[in-house]
Amino acid sequence: MMNKLLKNVVSCGAIAWMVASCTSNVPVAEGDFKPDWESLKQWECPEWFKDAKFGIWAHWGPQCQAETGDWYARHMYYEDHWQGRHHQRVYGSPSEYGLKELIRDWKAENWNPDELVKLYKSVGARYFFTLGQHHDNFDLWDSPYQEWNSVNLGPKKDIIKGWADACKKYGLPLGISMHGSHTWTWLEGSQKYDGNLTKEDGKGTWWEGLDPQELYAQRHEPSKGWEKESGIHSQWGWENGASLPSEEFKMKFQNRVLECINTFRPDMIYFDDTVLPFYGCDESVGLNILSHYYNTSARQNGGQPQVVPMGKILQEEHKELMLWDVERGVPDKTQEKYWQTCTCLGSWHYEQGIYNQNRYKSAQQVISMLIDVVSKNGNLLLSVPVRADGTIDDKERAILADIKEWMDVNGQTIYGTRPWKTFGEGPLAEASNPLNAQGFNENNNYSAADIRFVQRGDTVFAFTLRYPETETCTIKSFGTASEHYSGKVKSITMPGHGSVEFMQDAEGLTINLPEAKVNKLAATFAIEFDK
Repeated sequence: MMNKLLKNVVSCGAIAWMVASCTSNVPVAEGDFKPDWESLKQWECPEWFKDAKFGIWAHWGPQCQAETGDWYARHMYYEDHWQGRHHQRVYGSPSEYGLKELIRDWKAENWNPDELVKLYKSVGARYFFTLGQHHDNFDLWDSPYQEWNSVNLGPKKDIIKGWADACKKYGLPLGISMHGSHTWTWLEGSQKYDGNLTKEDGKGTWWEGLDPQELYAQRHEPSKGWEKESGIHSQWGWENGASLPSEEFKMKFQNRVLECINTFRPDMIYFDDTVLPFYGCDESVGLNILSHYYNTSARQNGGQPQVVPMGKILQEEHKELMLWDVERGVPDKTQEKYWQTCTCLGSWHYEQGIYNQNRYKSAQQVISMLIDVVSKNGNLLLSVPVRADGTIDDKERAILADIKEWMDVNGQTIYGTRPWKTFGEGPLAEASNPLNAQGFNENNNYSAADIRFVQRGDTVFAFTLRYPETETCTIKSFGTASEHYSGKVKSITMPGHGSVEFMQDAEGLTINLPEAKVNKLAATFAIEFDK
């Protein structure tokens, strides 16, 4: 594009180029999918995604430079928040060292996407996600609609392209997450510091030639209660006094997403929004993006789109046209429509304190969640926090090694499966565990008494969510008196071991466990019936 050809290096290393307002809007692709709710209901979740079950996410960007956790670029502007106090101690006032300086100093000098994607595939991931841009409004690709991007600044690398090339090499579908619609309110705390700077203020600085408002977007009246860090939570759906975004801001976001779709052809897109970007104040942007996404994919796939867009806090009608994503949570019942939970080993952005205090999720908890989610007709997307330099730490690698050990043997019982007559039995199956807003109910105290089921063809797979310490395991759902009784069991095998003995009666199916544990995390039984 013309603006890419006009880049030129200016004093102090800043880059001046044609601003987004001089770039024409990306056309919305036309086709059978129109930008309205009813037309978009033609979408169906593709079978490849239902078969995949497990993905890994690199939720990684300039906020990881501080290695101090999620939402750092917002909280650094609030002195009463622990991250704000940390920022003052380490970097000084955000008036002098703000988000733009954090971006400048993020170099990703040891990032090796080929090695990481290869590792994630070996662990058992069947798709991969990268951050496209977070609420910090910084684009992680060579974006012609956002001069504040990873090719111009910071790493001076096209992050998405690096991940995309590795995904293509190792055959993993690529997902991109877009969070930038909320920048308008999310960065309002910066207005007290450097958030209202203009391009003219940059003369003689390292960022001369760049427009801070293309990043901060704060030359507007702030939301009600913006002075408090917690205020954003009640305004997430653009209600309760939230400052409403300008037409220019919304169109800029739409252009960035459409251009990213056209450039990288992602198999999945995650929107960190209630339903879709700007839903609650302007439905047109999200509907335009979905129709473009579906029509673009349909042209490449014989008229049927093979892509998966994801949003949070969906009503039933919304689940007809996109995938419901649950953040850090698991519904307590099987879902009719296919869905996904996204969770993280630690904080969404890397946090050194979690490493120091050994607060990562264990492989045990990840595998238990994966089984629980799959039994309820969903997928698990696991974020593995990436350090500022582009590496993952030794404790994360140890957790991934334990996940790999289980998946190498038991992955065959996960991939390509579908829900059985009932998702499970045991204490948690019988308990109510409602979601909190977009999720946040994942801290389940799984036990060996919690059993989950899936099926593939004529085989039913049963899992205990902790490996039993007993000599036998009894599963009530296969008892001859159970409402879920499916016939006489012919054989049972345990992956990694082989056949096991069993007894079936009215009370249940009692399985004799091997003397030595087959694995450390969850017992798996492949059950065949006498036809």
